[in-house]
Amino acid sequence: MGARPGRHLVWDWNGTLLDDLSLVIAATNAVFASLGAPRIDADHHRQRFRRPIADYYAEVLGRPVEPVEFDRLNYLFHEAYQAGMPCALTGDAPVALRGWSGTQSLLSMWFHEELVLALASYRLTEHFTRVDGLRRRLGREIDHKGPYLADHLAALQLDGAEVVLIGDTVDDAHAAASVGAGCVLYAGGFTASQQLRATGYPVADSLVDAVALAAGDPAPPGRAAGSRHPAGSRPAALSPPAAGSSPAAQSPPAARPAEVAGAAVDASGSG
Repeated sequence: MGARPGRHLVWDWNGTLLDDLSLVIAATNAVFASLGAPRIDADHHRQRFRRPIADYYAEVLGRPVEPVEFDRLNYLFHEAYQAGMPCALTGDAPVALRGWSGTQSLLSMWFHEELVLALASYRLTEHFTRVDGLRRRLGREIDHKGPYLADHLAALQLDGAEVVLIGDTVDDAHAAASVGAGCVLYAGGFTASQQLRATGYPVADSLVDAVALAAGDPAPPGRAAGSRHPAGSRPAALSPPAAGSSPAAQSPPAARPAEVAGAAVDASGSG
């Protein structure tokens, strides 16, 4: 559609606007404790976590995790996670949200009803033109954000070229690339910064910096001043990878389902 980058931001929730890494670690350790597996710490999670989450569990356990077992472990994760709620927003989240001059929406792989209630409790609802979370409970069919992002943008009647996604995982990078959107990755969430940088997208140390990068400013507040990109141009680092290449470390889903809103996925270590 030709609109300049910065017309619309799509935010991730868990690990980005919501500072829930410690809670995710605690819930993940509850899962592993049920199997007599070793505990993990934040550094391990930030270095090794990936989707499909069953593959991450399999790596830690040293054996495959079959679907029936994963469903049980997924249930344990959510019980432990809910028991630890509520948790705080990322420190500069309110400032970052207020600092964007365009429209904003929220897309999460957390449960939709709980997401809507959480946004209301944090008084963030007014910032978003649309909020989408998972509308079914627990499952494994789709464990990547890309198909959900495609439907999210379709509902907003936006083309990927008009959008920048701010998230904290390699899967967020894949999702942005799958729809031709820009992307800025936040280094304070679920994934180590070196893994985020390997995707080729810009990485910010704060959400305020992420918003500045999404606006096309290569010198966010607190960093050395630099030249700005011409109005209407997309910074090269925000653009999807060139044809024939893809963000590193994870493979995006092969196809988009017909009905994302009714699909079932697991939300362990949500986005």
